[in-house]
Formats: sequence, C-alpha cells, structure tokens
Amino acid sequence: MVRNLRTGETIERGADEETPSASTRKTSIMMAALKAVHEGRLDLDEPITYEARFAEEVASGMFRYLTPGIVISLRDAITGMMVLSDNVCTKMVFERLTLEEVDGYCKSIGMEATHHRFLIPPLALSPDHSLRSVTTTTARDQIFLLQAILDAQTSEEAAERLRCSQALCRYALQTLKNQILRYAIPSRLPFATVVAHKGGTGKRGRMNAGIVYLGEEPFYAIAVFTDDVPQAMADGTPGYTIALETIGRLSRACWDNFQS
Repeated sequence: MVRNLRTGETIERGADEETPSASTRKTSIMMAALKAVHEGRLDLDEPITYEARFAEEVASGMFRYLTPGIVISLRDAITGMMVLSDNVCTKMVFERLTLEEVDGYCKSIGMEATHHRFLIPPLALSPDHSLRSVTTTTARDQIFLLQAILDAQTSEEAAERLRCSQALCRYALQTLKNQILRYAIPSRLPFATVVAHKGGTGKRGRMNAGIVYLGEEPFYAIAVFTDDVPQAMADGTPGYTIALETIGRLSRACWDNFQS
C-alpha cells in the first residue's frame, strides 16, 4: 500500500492480506511502550541490565555479541529495537509489557488485522510455517499506524487516539527517522533522503514500512510485504536480494511519479 501524502491518493495491492510481520511489528511495540510511559507505568529513564538470557534465541542486532552487565535505559532499548532491529533490546522492551497488552493496544487504535502472537519467533521456525505461528499484520494496518504517528506531530487529538502525548509521538517519529539500515525503501533514493521506516526479515520474505520525505516534508508512505519468496531464484540470485530490490524499485517508482 502506498499513500501520496501530498494528494491523499492511495495505491494498493493485497493491502488487507494478512502476512508475517517480521520486525515491522516493532513500531507497534514501541507505541504500546510509549502508551505505558504516557500513563506513568513505565519510565524511559529506567535502567535495564543486559543479562545473558536476553541473547538466547536471538539472531539480530549486536547486543548478543556484547558482554552481559551493560546497563542501558528503556529509551536506549527502544532505540536499539528500532534502529538496528536488535532483538536483545526487543526482549528488554517487551518484558515490561505483556503480549496481550501489545496486541490489545493495536486493536484499540484500529489495527484490527494485526495479531501479536510471540515475544520472539523461534529460530528453528520452518519456512513453511502457518500464519498462526508468527505475528501477522497487513500493509493497510502499517500505513494506518504511520499516518497516525505523522498526524500526531501537529494534532493533540491524533496523539490522544494513539493513547500518547504529542511529545512521545514526536519521539517515535524521530526514532523511525534514526533507522540505520538503508536497504529496501531507501535503497534507490538519493542518499540524503530522510526515511522514517522499519524493516523486517522473515523466514520466507522481506518487509518494510515507512514514510519518505522530500526535503523536510512528508512525501509518501509505503508498506510492502513479500512472502513465499524462494531461497534462490532460477538464475541463482538469493530470493531475499530480489525481495529487497523489488521493494526498492517500488519506492523509486513512487519517488519519480509523485513528483511528475
């Protein structure tokens, strides 16, 4: 699903098709945590000690290679979860919530097709897993969430719909902008383009959802999910390479055509 943020025009294909979310789910985890901060149940300055158990069943990020005992804040854990998709940090954040709380938060704000089912998907999960074996979402739900965060930058009412303050919603958008990984949506855009986004790596596909800026102005929002991608294509190219390239080409098509 793509939305031209200048005109409101929307282009979609299978936008309501439920698909594995992979780490795109972390945007809603972040927002659920910020809701708890807004309610006073969590504190962004709370210190969290990195324990060895956090590295178990983790295959992303850098914390798993670091020495246990490091102390970071909840704010830093959210940053690690988002900008490097570090699942040690995801565990730190998610342990301060419940699965039911995060899933219920999504439903309460209107993401009714998003279903949080696990803290961290098991590493041994087979590529032919069922949808009920993972957290699932839709492109429409992800665009809805991104639009809601964007609207909350200038609207207190929009922030209230997310159960957060405007200040926390501004923090959320800036955290998305801080994303370090530049594949997929940003990959074919001019180098300095600001993209507030979160990607995902699934067992059989790649995903990315974000807001692309033209200068300082939000330009378009795009959410792309690939699934059932072969491990290798007919010519031997890894499937994930083609998946990421496809997302990048779709984003570039929006970049070029929405300016014409």
